[in-house]
Amino acid sequence: MKALLTNMHYIVMFGVIVLLVIGLFGALTKKNLIKIMVALGLVDSGVNLFFITIGYINGRTAPIFSKPGLTPQQMVDPVPQALVLTAIVIGVAVLALGLSIIIRVYEHYGTLNVSKIKKMRG
Repeated sequence: MKALLTNMHYIVMFGVIVLLVIGLFGALTKKNLIKIMVALGLVDSGVNLFFITIGYINGRTAPIFSKPGLTPQQMVDPVPQALVLTAIVIGVAVLALGLSIIIRVYEHYGTLNVSKIKKMRG
């Protein structure tokens, strides 16, 4: 299966790299727990966009078998699309769980600053 890389693929891959770098930078350098969760959401979006981009083949259509006359060679692989749909659901669940834990941390410590929380625990 030969994937044709067009200029649009390169533009989207650049966007993927930008999302991943910004997300990793934010997750590693920020002290606020909410900002860390937003950064992890950016990483999640970047990974999902990456999988959709590598699963696309120029000139092929969506894998819908209700269209008469389409052969499997005329369709893109549905596995990356299904994987991304699953990853989106898992990402939303992880984000909801993380934000609920952050609410409990704020109720207990009165701050969302990671450095202050470490000092209070120590």
